[in-house]
Amino acid sequence: MEEHEKPQGHFLMGFLIGSFLGVLAGVLFAPKSGKELRADIKAKGSEMLKDTKEILDDAGAKAKAIIDEAKQRASELKKEADRRIAEARQKAKETLARREKKEAETGEVRKDTTEGEAV
Repeated sequence: MEEHEKPQGHFLMGFLIGSFLGVLAGVLFAPKSGKELRADIKAKGSEMLKDTKEILDDAGAKAKAIIDEAKQRASELKKEADRRIAEARQKAKETLARREKKEAETGEVRKDTTEGEAV
């Protein structure tokens, strides 16, 4: 279970419980016969179930949209990171090649210099 639950989940749960208790209190305190009372309870229960399903469907759709958006953004960030890594590797190769070339030239100059002195 998540350590830090979202406040929206608490609000939704409180809203549903409060709605249920409000409907139950309204139905139970209404001056009706037992048959009418049972019919009202059944109707209100069905209505609440329908409303709850709609809320859950909406929440599921929103969650899916958020997840899809996060996946898309993660994919874009990965592509950008891969591009930057490739650029960095290329620059490192170029720098290394320049350094090796410079060292090779410097080494030849040193050989020429040391050979000339020995003569």
